[in-house]
Amino acid sequence: MQTIRYALQDGIATVTFDEPNSPVNTMCLQWQQDMDALAAQVLQDKDSIRGIILASAKSTFFAGADLKSTMRLQPSDASSAFASIERMKKSMRTLETLGKPVVSCLNGTALGGGWEVALIGHYRIAIEDRKIQFGLPEVTLGLLPGASGVTKMTRHLGLMGAQPFLVEGKLFGPAQALEMGLVHALVAPGPEAAATMRAHALEWIAANPQAHHPWEAKDYKVPGGLPSNPKVAGMLPVAPAMLKKQTRGLYPAPEAILACMVEGLQVDLDTALRIESRYLALLMTGTNARSMINTFFFNLNAIKSGRARPADVPRFTPKKVGILGAGLMGAGIAYVQARKGIATVLKDVNLEKAQHGKAYSSKLCQGMVDKGRMTLPAMAQTLDLIQATGDTADLKDCDLIIEAVFENRELKARVTQESEPLLREGGFFASNTSTLPISGLATASRAPAKFVGIHFFSPVDKMKLVEIIRGKTTDDETIARAFDYVQAIGKMPIVVNDSRGFFTSRVFGTFVMEGAAMLGEGIPATVIESAGLQSGMPVGPLAVLDETALSLSVHVMEQTMADFAAEGKSYMPRPGEALVAEMVKKHGRPGRAGGGGFYDYPAEKGGKKALWPGLKTLYEKPNVAWDIQTLKDRLLYRQAVETARCLHENVLTSVHEANIGSIFGIGFPAWTGGAMQFIYGMGLDAFAARCETLAAQHGEGFALSQAVKDTITRYQPVY
Repeated sequence: MQTIRYALQDGIATVTFDEPNSPVNTMCLQWQQDMDALAAQVLQDKDSIRGIILASAKSTFFAGADLKSTMRLQPSDASSAFASIERMKKSMRTLETLGKPVVSCLNGTALGGGWEVALIGHYRIAIEDRKIQFGLPEVTLGLLPGASGVTKMTRHLGLMGAQPFLVEGKLFGPAQALEMGLVHALVAPGPEAAATMRAHALEWIAANPQAHHPWEAKDYKVPGGLPSNPKVAGMLPVAPAMLKKQTRGLYPAPEAILACMVEGLQVDLDTALRIESRYLALLMTGTNARSMINTFFFNLNAIKSGRARPADVPRFTPKKVGILGAGLMGAGIAYVQARKGIATVLKDVNLEKAQHGKAYSSKLCQGMVDKGRMTLPAMAQTLDLIQATGDTADLKDCDLIIEAVFENRELKARVTQESEPLLREGGFFASNTSTLPISGLATASRAPAKFVGIHFFSPVDKMKLVEIIRGKTTDDETIARAFDYVQAIGKMPIVVNDSRGFFTSRVFGTFVMEGAAMLGEGIPATVIESAGLQSGMPVGPLAVLDETALSLSVHVMEQTMADFAAEGKSYMPRPGEALVAEMVKKHGRPGRAGGGGFYDYPAEKGGKKALWPGLKTLYEKPNVAWDIQTLKDRLLYRQAVETARCLHENVLTSVHEANIGSIFGIGFPAWTGGAMQFIYGMGLDAFAARCETLAAQHGEGFALSQAVKDTITRYQPVY
């Protein structure tokens, strides 16, 4: 055995997981083969074994499945995948049905397959450390816990009790595991923890020679009752409907997990395990799982590991950061900085406006206090870190200054020139612009190499992504420091090159303007919004245009036209832009903040918004032909094409930033794995063929040039 060490001494078989040349243990092919050998060994030594201890030689207990192998599977591999899963579970089952007590000593985190390995033990001991996590997050990767996780957790906790941990992938720590009976004992952390766990394991083995899992007892009853129980049976028809409402039918894994839970409780354990294997085999050979694993594991890890951060630049730790503009965006940035312990200067044109911006942090903190998620001293400490001011001099010695003022080039230039001299030596300046090219804004800077774009998304406290924009003159040190700053405030950075609208705003614009174009074609607004939701976008294009402000879109369009004119070029408005301008200028509908846009908003709190009745009379055409699939395709394909163009134009330099940026910045549907993975999941030929049809019917926005196709092919990941 190469990944497992086996030792039998004084009747105790110690099984130590230790995958060579890896920081963690995984269910790699070698481990699966070693588990077969281990099962054979314990059967051979059965008469000499009094108990089995499962342990790890790594800093964590066990990490889970080998996802690279899963990425290589195709739908035709479902039968072989099922056989492989069943073989692995047979080895695991051999250990727990040997008739000997098995103890799992959990020295660290055990997630996914790692938690399923932990569940082999009849008794589980863990270190009492808040950093340790347990659970089954497979659903977030389009999979289900198919190495006995669904079957065992449902029998441990019951249908309702297990649902958050299986269907939602909720994680838990050692203390909560103890409360739920999933862990039986905790030991204090420290250098003696491993020895303490082993000593406790030996005591328990000696006291429980006939140990077995609870469900193996004849009088065992599932917590909450079986599906045949009238109380449970009454709820079962409702659960799938509620789940479908949440997933919109776009995510097969949650539905498969729920079905597996219910079906598994109506049969014996071995049959339940086979049912579980069948569901997993179908999921792991499907397109959805491959797309989600690619993005939410491999791509996300690439972002977190700092692959886009310039190497050989010392780590930067921000201590004092200035924010220019105390509006919603500036106030939000100030809040997330202060929550991470960074001294923040929130500056506006006067003290009153700055204090109004600080009040936003007070409101958010009070909400957390009310929910018991923050103490009053912690709230006071956070607010003390925010200095509201109307005096530019208070920005002195900031490591970084971020301007978050209105999208006006002259205003941004003025605040840049006023505040830059106050940066400490070696400090740098950033613009939070969402559309204006950074290289142009940097011309107002006294040090263009130290000028960078740091584009936050609203609301800042909730949105995880931050887009770092490299201008033509921005140096590597500034990019690295911006990257470190974004990670220091707990956000997820992507790095893109300069362009009008960069990546996220540029692609987001195609989504909302395609929706506006549909409205201009006479398609009912309700249908357009429904198409957005059914495709998996968090909100419809008209609703999100209202939130970001129609007037802002018009301002950006006019600024773009002026910039083009200054360069001696003509600007051709995109489909939908003329309608948005008409909504603002002719009908006085600037968006939600201005009183209403495509929607009317209730004056009373808690009321529901409704589409503005004027849309029906002004734009809807009763005889216009449409079908929902084409509308859904238009919204998704238009964004994917623009993303591919960004990659071709070197605005984007990696697929992982394209996928993560599109999901966390724009809200591109997670079921696709992101805008580029949407293309790869479908296959370039099929994607290109559909684009050709859409371009013929709905314009050049859907056209894929050969050069862009070549770029898509060149960047396709291989596992």
